[in-house]
Amino acid sequence: MPVPLYQAKAEFFRMLGHPVRIRVLELLADGPKAVRELLTEIEVEASNLSQQLAVLRRSGIVTSTREGSTVVYALAGGDVVELLRAARRILTELLADQNALLAQLRDAD
Repeated sequence: MPVPLYQAKAEFFRMLGHPVRIRVLELLADGPKAVRELLTEIEVEASNLSQQLAVLRRSGIVTSTREGSTVVYALAGGDVVELLRAARRILTELLADQNALLAQLRDAD
């Protein structure tokens, strides 16, 4: 029996649900990066970054290529960039609403 679409979507968002993975995707939105470049930008242990890259690679959201002894990662498609932009727009709206509520609370005093 095939997995229902809502379940597949939930698993997809669960795969994205780690700060290191999100940061990797943000960095790769600017173009392919070698692992050492990612390590410089993301202050985590190499083993942690490797685990998170493996999750992204297994999901098919990123690709990896070997250039000599260097492994370079890239986004598998441009839709990920659009998803990150949509998340930013949603968060901006939510935070703007919270700021408006906070201003109302402060004015009530």
